[in-house]
Parts: sequence; C-alpha cells; structure tokens
Amino acid sequence: MAVMAGFDSKFVGLDSPTGRQNPVGYHPCQGNYFSPAGKRPRTALIATHYNVDFSEHYLGPYMAGRGYGFLGWNTRFRGAEAYFLLEHALVDIGAGVRWLREEAGVENVVILGNSGGGSLMGAYQSQATSPNIRASHGMRLPDAVLNLPPADLYIALAAHLGRPEVLTAWMDPSVVDENDPSAADSSLDMYNPQNGPPYSPEFVKKYRAAQIARNHRITQWAIGELERLKSQGVSDRLFTLQRTWADLRMMDASLDPSDRQIGLCYAGEPKAANYGTYGIGTCNTLRTWLSMWSLQESQCGGAPHLNRITAPSLVISATADTGVFPSDAKALFEALASKDKTLVSIVADHYLTTPGTARVEAADRIAAWLAAHGA
Repeated sequence: MAVMAGFDSKFVGLDSPTGRQNPVGYHPCQGNYFSPAGKRPRTALIATHYNVDFSEHYLGPYMAGRGYGFLGWNTRFRGAEAYFLLEHALVDIGAGVRWLREEAGVENVVILGNSGGGSLMGAYQSQATSPNIRASHGMRLPDAVLNLPPADLYIALAAHLGRPEVLTAWMDPSVVDENDPSAADSSLDMYNPQNGPPYSPEFVKKYRAAQIARNHRITQWAIGELERLKSQGVSDRLFTLQRTWADLRMMDASLDPSDRQIGLCYAGEPKAANYGTYGIGTCNTLRTWLSMWSLQESQCGGAPHLNRITAPSLVISATADTGVFPSDAKALFEALASKDKTLVSIVADHYLTTPGTARVEAADRIAAWLAAHGA
C-alpha cells in the first residue's frame, strides 16, 4: 500500500469534567483528529501519553489513509510531567473517547498505547471496564473517573510495560546523594570499566536490586516529606531526580538480545545522557512521584491493569528499539487478560524511523488486524 492517501485534520479542544478552559484560551484537553478525506470512518484510534504531545502523532496520517480515524490526544499534563496525577489524566482521556463517539460519530474506539502511553491507555481501559484506582496520596478521587467509557479494542506499539518499571530499569543505582549529580558508588556504576560490559550475572543481580532499592528510598522520603510539610501547612513541593539513563541493556548486547544499536539510548550516548539534565522523571512533585514513578505506590504499573483487559488486543514490538526490549513486549503480552491477543514484531527503532518503510508496515499490520476484527 502507498505511504498514505488523502486525509483531513481537525483540531479538537475540550474541557474535562475536572478541568476547564484557561483564561488565556487553551483547553485542558487538546489534539488533532485525522480522518479519511471527505469521509466519516466507522472506527477510530486514540493515542495519548503521560506528558509527550501526541497531537501530531506520526501514525495519524497513515491510519487516516487506510480509512480509519485517529485522534492524537493530549491531557492537561502534556509538557507538564512534574505535575502528573493519574486520575485526572484518565478523566481527560475519557473526554477524548466520548468526543469520538458523540461528535466524530465512530462506532468502534481503539485505544493505542504507544511508548509510555502503553500503560496509561491500559490503565484507562482497566478503569473504564472495572473501576479500581485509588486517589492520589492525600487527595479525593473525582467522581468522573468512576464513569469512563470503555474502548472496544486495545493496541500496544513499542510500549513500555509501566511507568515505575521503566524508570527503575533505567535509573542509576550508583547514586549516593540525590542532591549531587556526580557522586557515585563505583561498585554499582555501569559506566565503570571494571564492572563491564559485558556485565556478569552477579553484577546484574546486584545492580537490579540496587535500582529497586533506590526507587523505594525515594518513595519513603516522599511520604515522609509530605507528612513533614503538612505539619507546616504546605501541601507539596518539587524535587529533581538525577541520572536516569543507566539500563545495563543499553551497553550490553547479551542482555535481552535484539536488533538494537548498542551504546545508544533515546537521548544519545548513554553515559553523557545519564549525567545530563534531560531524562524521564527529572522533576516531580512529591505526589507525582507517588502517582507515576513509585514501585510501591504508583498505579501506572502495567501488569495490574493489563490483567483486567479482556478486549481483543494487538502488541507490536520494534526489534531495534533501544529502550523497549523483547522481554518488555513479552511481559506486556502475557499480562493481557484477553483470550484474543496477538504479538508481532517489526524491524524498527522506537519511533519507527528505520527502516524507511516501518511506519507503513505498522499501519498495514494495524489495519489488517482491525479489519479481521470487523473494525
């Protein structure tokens, strides 16, 4: 099939049950709706991320060119990761799903979980199917999150298993002082040549345990800090997180073998990125840490929500991805409760930019799967 046929694009800005239009003029929920030129599709996909702007998602034109609608959707937390709260993000996604059914007039809604959005959209479908989430630490659960419209189908594309899982797998356990970006325990430093690569099984085991321990330490500090601030009449605070580009798989091809390029992460050369200022989770409120990143407290982990998804599901793995690995795709697939689920792979990087036909292949596979399911 050709790369894409003609398509229309419509900007959509909406209020949310828990968010209203800003006095400047922008709405909490925004996105672009791609559709076949001059036609109203029966089926549409919606893709959302925790904080990345998906309004111009690369798949939009490709799916519209194949006869489907595609809503590249943003919640109020686009570009505002530091303030993320799961319950309000889910309410905002629900506004997009309702718009597709009530305004765009589609019969079938497909949630597309791409990259970090895999677990977010999984949490949405889980909550819409059987409400289960609790309020963020010290807050009240909004009524709107208890009445979300479910989607009909679920697709994961180059998706991380969950937000706490990916951060923990990437975070540097050699950090000895959260306020000093340079301080390191050399025995836990993956960039210390004495430790590898390749990394021994003993080092890998010790390293992974230390990553989990670091996550738990931050969680205990955040809970204690909230209590301390509460006693002072302060509700929350911001803090920074250093060194989150330190997954052993970035430097060792023998771990989780795939077609990926070794010595590369989404931010370039891993060691340089690790000591830089750009990364996931670099700035948080205490409640955002507990809502999104904490292994102990977050409800943004993948498996518990995927275990509740019974809708037909498609998982697409990119085999040259430098941040989502074969074991991640397998774990996501196995966690899905659906009896009708399919796992496929394409040779491509995380953004499907290589080879040049990867986006075409992904769109063709999605369209074929949707057609097979009457959508």
